Amino acid sequence: MLKQPEQGTIPTKPGSYQFFDKTGKIIYVGKAKNLRNRVNSYFGSSKTMASRTQRMMQEATHLEWIQVRNELEALMLEFALIKEHKPRFNVDLKDNKSYPYLSVTLNENWPRPTITRGKRKKGVRYFGPYGNVKAIRETLDLLVKSFPLRTCSNSKFKEHEKNGKPCLLFHIDKCSAPCVDKITKKEYDSLVSDLLSFLDGNSKTIVDNLREEMSIASDKQEYENAARVRDKILNIERVLERQQMVLNETENIDIFGFSGDAIEAAVQVFYIRHGRVVGRKGFVVDRIDGIENSELLKHLLVEHYKSNPPRGIPRQILAEVIPEDVKLMETWLCGERNSSVEIRVPKRGEKKSLLETVVNNASEEFIRHRLKRAKDHNARSKALNELQEALGMENAPLRIECYDMSHLQGTDYVGSMVVMEDGLLKKSDYRRFRINSFDGNDDYAAMKEVITRRLNAYLKESKQTGEASSKKFAYPPQLLLVDGGKGQLSVAQSAVHELGLSDLIFVASLAKQFEEVFVPGKSDPVIIKRNSEALYMLQRLRDESHRFAVEYHRKLRGKRMIESVLDGIPGLGEKRKNRLLDEFGTLKRLRESSLKELNEIKWLPENVANEVAKKLDLDLN
Repeated sequence: MLKQPEQGTIPTKPGSYQFFDKTGKIIYVGKAKNLRNRVNSYFGSSKTMASRTQRMMQEATHLEWIQVRNELEALMLEFALIKEHKPRFNVDLKDNKSYPYLSVTLNENWPRPTITRGKRKKGVRYFGPYGNVKAIRETLDLLVKSFPLRTCSNSKFKEHEKNGKPCLLFHIDKCSAPCVDKITKKEYDSLVSDLLSFLDGNSKTIVDNLREEMSIASDKQEYENAARVRDKILNIERVLERQQMVLNETENIDIFGFSGDAIEAAVQVFYIRHGRVVGRKGFVVDRIDGIENSELLKHLLVEHYKSNPPRGIPRQILAEVIPEDVKLMETWLCGERNSSVEIRVPKRGEKKSLLETVVNNASEEFIRHRLKRAKDHNARSKALNELQEALGMENAPLRIECYDMSHLQGTDYVGSMVVMEDGLLKKSDYRRFRINSFDGNDDYAAMKEVITRRLNAYLKESKQTGEASSKKFAYPPQLLLVDGGKGQLSVAQSAVHELGLSDLIFVASLAKQFEEVFVPGKSDPVIIKRNSEALYMLQRLRDESHRFAVEYHRKLRGKRMIESVLDGIPGLGEKRKNRLLDEFGTLKRLRESSLKELNEIKWLPENVANEVAKKLDLDLN
């Protein structure tokens, strides 16, 4: 058990502190403006601590700290230690793929644009990242038509330099052939400068200069040269068409959006330069449960900007939340950029709309990430074996059923049952239950009713003869999982026991707050490793059962609300009611309509339209 250090031994200066486990490994790194105050905060009441902090303090046996001069140095030291030691209670950031970049090799005598991945090199300018390599290849192909720089390797360049003959790219106007002195060094460097300026977003200046050059050539009746410049302009415009203008061309902004759960999050960063989206980058984040989004964003910003950020540091950074230590973060970024940097949450307008787009991209990426993991046969097999071992089951649970309840202050009480077979969700076996044995708010009674009804159906069908395929509840689960803690587990276990199925069905519960798994006969939760395939499978089941229950509850509540509003209107029967809702799409849209709009519906009699308008208090004009 970790003891609190003596008060006088902890400095009141800024610094970084590290918690160690019994093996001497660092398990958590933090930073503080005042080390004494921050360290002492870990030794208060455990009831107010996040779950990850509680577990960290249970495992910690030793504490050390490093004092520095100021809070900014403490921040940098914190992330240096995290990067070196990778403590398991700190946020773990990792790219979910190696995105391709368009790079320009300024460290070479004759710089060349090329497509690169992986580690960055000194003296090379990088632009991107791009979402896929096909897009960047097409962009590069268009760019070399306007900026005919060499794209060949150094060995190929030397080969043509030696034999004195240019390659095919020179003859199709995709290279200026510096290898055989078809262009001077000054002219070539000017092309490189124009390309870099264009990739930095200064497209208007480049296009204006080319238009002027084309006009001069035309006035001199140098029509071939004018046509060549015109083609350059067209190729540049084709590239610009790929980069939709989303803001004023003076805007340089990075936008961070993330979506996920307590275990993982998908992160998307969009780069906007001179009002255009010029690139994006994606991460998958292993996040410790209990971490606030503001703390996660702080980690993302430092990781992203601390060394060679893909598009530099913009003047403005947008996100859904304000990061922890925002003033400190802005001070650090200002120092890195040598000018002001603002981090803020957009409240309205185009920037808010852009942020929503980035968040939607992150949400879709998270879904793709989950689906990819779910379809991995080896991962599913590993998860089932891990579950068998962790829960102490005799066999791997090939059929798992998960149950959840949903209601609003005791109304429209419903339950859901979702099914997983061989590690895959089996939607054809999903079932929904309307609670009918009681009125009011009682999750335990509702849970027991649903499980009892489901297992009674199994017992009834198991005695019937005939095709199993015609039976809805023909197979019992090897594992019955409920959403909740010890109380829900006790209720589920009682329902299974009363029906004499305890030897056939293993029962467990998954508590969302701490992601703890409880099984009968054990007061403490079962330890299932974070980020393990087993815990991921249980979470996916729990989340799916919750989604399924909430969806059904909303459907019933919406139907009841619609029926209560439109019931009793003279001349508006069931068919006309449904047809009217189909006409407007939603009840909300119908409420926002007017008598004039109702009268324009040809199949709706005028007197019925008047009654609907009167009932819904619609605009009569």
